[in-house]
Amino acid sequence: MPQADGVLGVDVGGTFTDFAAIGDGGVRVWKRLSTPAAPEEAVLAGAGGGAAQLAHGSTVATNALLERRGPRTLLATTEGFRDLLEIRRQERPALYDLEPRRRPHVVARGDAIAVRERVGADGAVVEPLAEAEVARVVTEARARGAEAVAVCLLFSWLRPEHEARLAAALRAAGLAVSASHEALPEHREYERASTTAVNVFLQPVVRRYLGGLEARFPGLRVMHSAGGLASAAAAGERPVSMVASGPAGGVLGALAAARAAGHEHVVTFDMGGTSTDVSLCPGGPRYRSDAEIDGLALRTPMIDLVTVGAGGGSIAALDAGGAMTVGPRSAGADPGPACYGRGTLPTVSDANLALGRLRPDVPLGGAVAPDLDRARAALAALGEPVAAAAAVVEVANATMARALRRVSLERGYDPADFTLVAFGGAGPLHACELAAQTGIARVLVPRHAGVLSAIGIAAAPEAVERGQGLLLALDADAAEPVRATAAALEARAADGLRAGGSALAALSWAADARYAGQAHELRVAVEQPAPDAIAAAFHAAHEREYGFAARARPVELVALRCRAEGPARPLPPAAETGAGDPDAIVPIALGDGTRAVHAPRAALAAGAALDGPAVVTQPDATCYVPPEWRATADAAGNLELTPR
Repeated sequence: MPQADGVLGVDVGGTFTDFAAIGDGGVRVWKRLSTPAAPEEAVLAGAGGGAAQLAHGSTVATNALLERRGPRTLLATTEGFRDLLEIRRQERPALYDLEPRRRPHVVARGDAIAVRERVGADGAVVEPLAEAEVARVVTEARARGAEAVAVCLLFSWLRPEHEARLAAALRAAGLAVSASHEALPEHREYERASTTAVNVFLQPVVRRYLGGLEARFPGLRVMHSAGGLASAAAAGERPVSMVASGPAGGVLGALAAARAAGHEHVVTFDMGGTSTDVSLCPGGPRYRSDAEIDGLALRTPMIDLVTVGAGGGSIAALDAGGAMTVGPRSAGADPGPACYGRGTLPTVSDANLALGRLRPDVPLGGAVAPDLDRARAALAALGEPVAAAAAVVEVANATMARALRRVSLERGYDPADFTLVAFGGAGPLHACELAAQTGIARVLVPRHAGVLSAIGIAAAPEAVERGQGLLLALDADAAEPVRATAAALEARAADGLRAGGSALAALSWAADARYAGQAHELRVAVEQPAPDAIAAAFHAAHEREYGFAARARPVELVALRCRAEGPARPLPPAAETGAGDPDAIVPIALGDGTRAVHAPRAALAAGAALDGPAVVTQPDATCYVPPEWRATADAAGNLELTPR
């Protein structure tokens, strides 16, 4: 087991848990099979000892939410709104389903307590909250056997006094509590209530998990969805911020690798064992403020990612009409793809092995010897194995190409202006074909592509974002309210950063804005939190994403956001590649008999070029170079792939 020094980045995936140690000795990477039933086991087994600090991207919050694994949670809300989480937005999950069914929320129907109080839309108290009512709510919550309570009162983001009093009383009674004016001080009562409920539902699970790790690794840091690290205490207080923890680290790692190679505008393509995450980064990450996980609305800062259920372990099958389907079900780490030796169902990894893109003589993740006969036997359930394998890859590619178009073309960006950064254990296998389908002319495969998320997590800065809802017209009277809100947010964000033990190195601003009368808003980055700057940034963003800007129309500021970051942790300089070993590049036959070559990554010296079809292998990932493509190694060991 490798012993880590300096900072150890850990990313738990559906199939493998990845490790990247950054210290005086440079960057060292390794993998272990994940342990889905107890993810900490793979983390502890692979981490070894001697790490000065553990930086962790964890799926524990997401898994607990998907499995609805948490305490009995109640919702305390204003009288008349007790069915808020049941009604949601009154949208049909499937338009033509005559009997639609939603998965239940984390708060069961009937587990809502109506609170007699009311704050109006102007922030004025319509009905005061009496002390007797506070006592009644506490008594009822305890009588119902609640372990956690989400407190979300109407318009508490404008006037939080009622909510703060009720939350304090429930906490004094020994209950876990999340109050919406703390978790999400913004308008839209359903999204605010849903986020608050999910947050308190996840707290006990996440705190137990992180507490066990921090006992082993004092000073534990956790990656949050907005691409920054937080202390274990801060993450345990706001676990809803961890729902895209690992993928956010991947975006940071991909950006660092791309910038070091001279690429500023990139699309990140992270294909792991269970899913694929893509993100468009025009000079840096794009952020969003909302998401939907398993039908539940969440509002929390996160890097703008699109996730699809296509990974190496995604299961292929024939539907009732005989058409090929791939995902979203995954074989995961247990039992894993058929070629791992225990599974029986065909997966994308089995297809790549049958096609010869994965090599039967090269262990997967450096540890798993792929079983070609078992992969072919599993694919035989779909048809002739090689033909079925080609169909599986084609369907998986179509799913991932749609995701790439969603983050680029559908948001007003030309994919031809970007470099596709391919990583994850399976990303480099599919990258060139996806680039060809979407009009991207260059692919970059970083040196440590298979563990890039762990590297990004290890190198990430500490970061805190704070937001405040406003619903304010950006007119002549807006300057003072915006200035006052910005000052308060700056103080809160900086204080949150310092509370985690980090110095303030940078501040950045964003605003959620819309044209007056619109129902939804855009998040835009702004240089300064001033009305004119916000309006100008919004007009430009609206024109790019929707094709027009109504500059004469009033703009409304929905929320203002401040992000505070600590000092960046630079990656050690990449080691120079050696002289290479041309003798290690050998001819092979792909699954359909096509002649190709196989090159271990170490065999390619800086400047070496390899024409496809070719397979380039390394312990953490495999890269497939199709016909009519060329791979060139740079001085840092990255591969740049371009059409010939």
